Order: sequence, then structure tokens, then C-alpha cells
Amino acid sequence: MPAIRGHHLVCLHFFNGEGYNQEFIENLRDVLMMAEDEKIEVHHGVDDICRKCPHLKHDRCRYSEHADEEIKEMDKKALELLKLSIGMKVKWYEIQGRLQKVIHQWSEIYCSRCRWESVCGKSDSYRQLKNSADDR
Repeated sequence: MPAIRGHHLVCLHFFNGEGYNQEFIENLRDVLMMAEDEKIEVHHGVDDICRKCPHLKHDRCRYSEHADEEIKEMDKKALELLKLSIGMKVKWYEIQGRLQKVIHQWSEIYCSRCRWESVCGKSDSYRQLKNSADDR
């Protein structure tokens, strides 16, 4: 059962084969395949995706000076919006259903300032969710 932290529960839905390096990308694919086939455990902190990130040092994100704190805040907001809590076990399709209801808020808060938005924008599911949220 994959363990996935808050913001990855949102962002992993838009994975399209891009990432920091090949090891990270392959891990993303593997975690996503498991997530689609079995329940996910909602996790706090370093999760199954982070473990292969080249910016992870001593269980902290070192992408930028304040990255770890910013990511923890994103995780907290993602769980709040998705109405999930640490330790819950949930199916991937259930998260997809919840995501439809919160993508507009998430996008306003995080996507516009995220370096990955152009990558997510290549995803059909991202564009569809954004368009359906914009139509509301």
C-alpha cells in the first residue's frame, strides 16, 4: 500500500512522465501504478514519492531554503480541502472525485506559483478539471 502525503494526493493525478531525474520519474510511475490498483495510506511527511527525490536530505526537502515548511503547509491544505486525515486508507478514484470539488481552490492558491504548472498543464485530466472548475 503506497504511503502518499497531502500535496502528492493532488499533484500526482497530473503526472505525465516528467520529473527531476530518471530515478524519480520511474518511482513516480511505480507509485502511481500501485495507487491506482490498491488503497493509499494518507501519510505525513516524507512519503513513497519523496524517497527518490534528489532534493531530499535527512528527511527534509532542500529544493530551496523554505521548501520543507512550504511543502508541509501544502500538505495540510490538501488534506483539509480533500477532507482526509493522516492514516486514512482511501482508494485513488475516491481522491479523484474529491479533487473535482477542490481543484479551483487548490489552483488559485498553489498552481499559479508552482514551477510544475506548465508540466501539469500538459495533462488532459488537469485541463479537464480546471475547465470544469472554471465553468462553475
